[in-house]
Amino acid sequence: MKPDLLSKAAYHYDLPPELIAQYPLSLRDQSRLMHLNCSAHSIKDRKFEDLTEILRPGDLLVLNNSRVFPARLFGYKANGVKIQVLLLYPDGEENTWKCLLMPAKRVKQEQVLTFSENLQGRVYPDEDDDGIRRIKLSYQGDLWTEIEKIGHVPLPPYINRPDEPSDRSRYQTVYASESGSVAAPTAGLHFSPGLIQALKAKGVLFTELTLHVGIGTFRPVKTEKINEHIMHSECVNISTSAAEAVNKAKKEGRRVIAVGSTSVRSLESFWDGNKVLDGNRWTDIFIYPGFDFGVPDAIITNFHLPESTLLMMISAFAGYEYIMEAYRQAVVSRYRFFSYGDAMLIEL
Repeated sequence: MKPDLLSKAAYHYDLPPELIAQYPLSLRDQSRLMHLNCSAHSIKDRKFEDLTEILRPGDLLVLNNSRVFPARLFGYKANGVKIQVLLLYPDGEENTWKCLLMPAKRVKQEQVLTFSENLQGRVYPDEDDDGIRRIKLSYQGDLWTEIEKIGHVPLPPYINRPDEPSDRSRYQTVYASESGSVAAPTAGLHFSPGLIQALKAKGVLFTELTLHVGIGTFRPVKTEKINEHIMHSECVNISTSAAEAVNKAKKEGRRVIAVGSTSVRSLESFWDGNKVLDGNRWTDIFIYPGFDFGVPDAIITNFHLPESTLLMMISAFAGYEYIMEAYRQAVVSRYRFFSYGDAMLIEL
């Protein structure tokens, strides 16, 4: 019997916990690369640096240049109780942010938290269905300087350790420039300056867009029918030059290769059926089987959590059975999974 592709359960797979990467490899481009060619229905084991052999002159790689900021703060109530605050995104009002608290049950009323001598935050009790609160920051000096000084890298919950100084650079792409993400666009973590230079020397082209990764990264699909799931909105900016680069590649028949699910979602959010538009907007696009892709000819991505929206997205791109077979092979072959893990290249 064929699986119901609108059922969350269809996207489950068994993953041994020891395959979840807790640290990155010492060299970014030495990660393994599972290479899927959809037309040949092939699955090959490669190294990420093999992109210099696989990619063609004229291919256009689309990177997400969003930078992770140290969004996890530790504050104290007046009675000394320690509260963890994860800043998500500005809430419109000056110095006011949306945030998550842990433990949230210890902050039931309006409360002032002290993070340092220079930074405090007033937390308000109102929250939405996902437990998101508002916090108004008050500070002396420069806010971003203080956050960079006292904040912690917001590693995802499946990395079972506190952040370390090395995460400041390794949980960040080498081309990150626009601060605003609470999670890294992890497919890009495998690119080293040397690999980028080698690809450019071959004639591979690059362009950048910005999607600030938000709370959706941490939120599972709770509905049994995936078409009932609502994505959290994330802010995307595609410059005129980036849109022109993508549209020129499409017009000339050159491949557009999206680096990461965030680049895929950005491109498809700005696709009007004929071209990619430029501009700045929020998107809550949710891509799952049945979606009609307009832009990417290939995707570079990491291995994703069971029953996640990202696994659903690549199943839509390459085909459900093909992707699930690739994941079964990845487990057997002991690939490293999730943010600090290995990568996959999917070519149509």
